Amino acid sequence: MPIDFDRVEAIGLSKTYGATRALRGFDHVFHAGVITHVEGPNGSGKSSLLSLLALVATPTRGTLRFGDHGPRARDAIRARVGFVSHAPMLYPDLTARENLRLFAALYGIADPEGAIATFVERLGGGAHLDRPARTYSRGQLQRLAIGRALLASPRLLLLDEPTTGLDDEGVARLRRILEEERARGAIVVLVTHDRGFAESVAQETLCLRRGKLER
Repeated sequence: MPIDFDRVEAIGLSKTYGATRALRGFDHVFHAGVITHVEGPNGSGKSSLLSLLALVATPTRGTLRFGDHGPRARDAIRARVGFVSHAPMLYPDLTARENLRLFAALYGIADPEGAIATFVERLGGGAHLDRPARTYSRGQLQRLAIGRALLASPRLLLLDEPTTGLDDEGVARLRRILEEERARGAIVVLVTHDRGFAESVAQETLCLRRGKLER
């Protein structure tokens, strides 16, 4: 059964990889209709935080609450999450159209062709829909990865360096999309080194240093 939530609460989140403490006691509440920019130097724990929020990694300590739902509702929560990570998470030998159809089926989207039309309208790339993803440029792959993350109108949208490879038009489209997603009431968490882009879209900024949130 689909679930909904209007906030994500991180409570004492810590993540350790062997001897490396990537995240240490992170506490914050992410709210609907707010774009949160998470900044910090390389190795400060930003990508680890996104992986935890996406439920693709498990915290060493601490917990997450998605509205009234906890980790036991993992599968239902993940169905409401859109994640653009460093890796495109696309099938290189499938065309863009085939990739989108596949993910639409996984999300249970009733009108995949309508979802593909929305992708073209929002992100462009209609002329390349039937080319294998492995022939795409980095920017084209990034647009497709963003489109995949948006397919199911996610409640929680997580973006790790989403402007990578995008030209000026692509960045402008992404800025417009994020404004639309915020107006829709999505919870958006953005990691980027592009401070100008972040300042143009974010309502709040968090700073991580050595895995800890600076207040």
